Amino acid sequence: MIEMLVALVVLAVGMLGIAGLFAISLHSGSSAIARMQAVNLAADIADRIRANRRAGNAYGGAAADNSCTGAAAVSCSPAQMAADDLYRWQQQLSRAIAGAAPTGTVVVTPGTPPTYTITVGWTEKNASPQYQMQIQVPTS
Repeated sequence: MIEMLVALVVLAVGMLGIAGLFAISLHSGSSAIARMQAVNLAADIADRIRANRRAGNAYGGAAADNSCTGAAAVSCSPAQMAADDLYRWQQQLSRAIAGAAPTGTVVVTPGTPPTYTITVGWTEKNASPQYQMQIQVPTS
């Protein structure tokens, strides 16, 4: 009888350890998904900047819904397209990393060619990780 109780205690301790590992695995998995989304979103805005290279410093400005894309798209200047790109990117950001208070910024450093620093940040349980990338895009 005592042997069965000892075996039961050992089994219970083992099961608690497995439950702890499972919880850590779930947290790590959600963190990995958020990091993957951040990398993809930074690459997305980088591609938008490369496609609209004549906008120059406009990607460092404010976001605005200018309806430059979609079914009822209007003709936009490069600066308006940049503001529209930023607006759509920030909408994607809030949907992709839901519940983690995501932030996305683009900082333009003038030069030849200009340098764009793209930062995507979010909050997790005990941390505020961020992903940052830099690209240089000639304006012509």
